[in-house]
Amino acid sequence: MRDPGRSDGQDCNALPDEEFRRQFGHWLDTHYPPEFCQDHRRPFRRLRGEDHRRWVRMLYEAGWRAPAWPREAGGMGLSFRKQMVYQQEMERIGAARMIDNGETQLGPTLIHCGSEAQRREYLPKILSGEQVWAQGYSEPNAGSDLASLRTRAVRDGDGFVVDGQKIWTTHAQECTHIFTLVRTGAPGQYAKKQQGISFVLIDLSLPGITIRPIVTIAGESELCEVFFDGVRVPATNIVGEIDRGWDVAKALLGHERVWLGSAAMAARALKLAHLMVLETGQQEDTGVMDRLAQLTADLHDYKLLYAQVCDEIAIDDTQPGPEVSMLKIYISELQQRITEFNAEVAGEYGGVVGDVEVGDTLTDLHWQLMMARPVTIFAGCNEVQRDILAKAVLHMPES
Repeated sequence: MRDPGRSDGQDCNALPDEEFRRQFGHWLDTHYPPEFCQDHRRPFRRLRGEDHRRWVRMLYEAGWRAPAWPREAGGMGLSFRKQMVYQQEMERIGAARMIDNGETQLGPTLIHCGSEAQRREYLPKILSGEQVWAQGYSEPNAGSDLASLRTRAVRDGDGFVVDGQKIWTTHAQECTHIFTLVRTGAPGQYAKKQQGISFVLIDLSLPGITIRPIVTIAGESELCEVFFDGVRVPATNIVGEIDRGWDVAKALLGHERVWLGSAAMAARALKLAHLMVLETGQQEDTGVMDRLAQLTADLHDYKLLYAQVCDEIAIDDTQPGPEVSMLKIYISELQQRITEFNAEVAGEYGGVVGDVEVGDTLTDLHWQLMMARPVTIFAGCNEVQRDILAKAVLHMPES
């Protein structure tokens, strides 16, 4: 039985924004498990395992799952402006991040590019949390230059045999399935390396798959290597046309690029920065206060930029353009600067690995500093994002 959140089937787009905010905010305040909230100790918390499954089930049963999916696909079908409200309310309560590749990436891809059979098979299980999906793109020597991937799928009867390796696969050990890019074209068949690549869906419980966690500098095992050794996959698991997977992968970048630019994590880190200054009694130190003021001003300016970009998208409810790359660059680098400030201003406490009490505040500054290091690399490294801005927005000539 669904919880009476929006289980009456009402179209939330018909509600005024503030009424939608009130309804969703009230449900979150009533139902969100407080132990899942991000806090001073773990401001970048991500749910895993049973905690993640529990929260997905709660959203699904209450009818608050997949705000961007169309209603006919089982989602909420929200306009971009309503999605903004949804995101803001999640951030207001300090909701932890989720393993959401299935909802934000694969689901929209299947809706637009998948077969009817694939949509029937996978969309309901993504929504319910029965299936948790990893993204299998990066490989050794094929990270930012993804088109250089070498994982190969060879046709064999009514299926394909996959061999190769993926790396930096976020939470693969927590996932049931993986969507991945593999090379299906014969060597020398195509002139461009982006051709001859297919987009394939793979069950991670199949024989021949090995998942090896990688411990990060933050001490987290959230990244993995995934090895495919003679893995047999049905041809029906190819999304779109064979050898045209590159088009499928880039066809739907979607609004998740905007949500990636949210200031929420940087804002929580900055809130801790103000606490660290007070707890260490440095509010009279001009140098410290100047740096804190600069970080505060930078975050304020960024929030205005972010709001402007969101408002422009919301006017026509359109897909964001290449200019959103500047959001990812700005906020990821600002988050790094804030966590660096926190560790420095805390003095000897900043080098402690694990929980530490700074005055009356329990935190883990080292973990936060290390967790902020890869934010300029994942989801498209900042160097690549700058290239996108230079070519697609500024129209600069290639050197």
